[in-house]
Amino acid sequence: MAAYEIRSMTEKDIPQIANIEKLVFTTPWSEAAFRSELADNTLALYLVLADEEKPDEVLAYGGIWKIFDEGHITNIAVRPDYQGRKLGKMLLQAMIRWGWTNGMNHMTLEVRVSNQIAINLYKKTGFAEAGIRHGYYDNGGEDAIVMWLRRKEADASDANGDREIKMK
Repeated sequence: MAAYEIRSMTEKDIPQIANIEKLVFTTPWSEAAFRSELADNTLALYLVLADEEKPDEVLAYGGIWKIFDEGHITNIAVRPDYQGRKLGKMLLQAMIRWGWTNGMNHMTLEVRVSNQIAINLYKKTGFAEAGIRHGYYDNGGEDAIVMWLRRKEADASDANGDREIKMK
């Protein structure tokens, strides 16, 4: 049985996170962008998911901004060699639990219309499609689906299956 931990992102995690960005996204955030988020954005929380036996090795990460009682999920990514293991779901659920604990009543995000895997994950977690942002993404002008999760409709307590997860 694999055991994972989720903890706050640190400065030392940024090179690994930037590498995951390059592997997963067509327009990745830079190391400088993550350093700025960590140092300057008081509204931001970034979490990393790691194997409990290798806590310095980032397998996945996600970011959320707390704006009044709303959370805006900025990004979620799982290292390609760890995709398909429900790590993104565990991380998303941890972000939702953190949001509810910290006074958020709803969350939003944008997702590429072509990213069916992510859309399915968000729907399974309770997010609902609310609209389209036409030409939202820089490279090619792909549309984004805007999705919302309302606390009263959410079920962030979904079981993690046979995995143990610890928040640090």
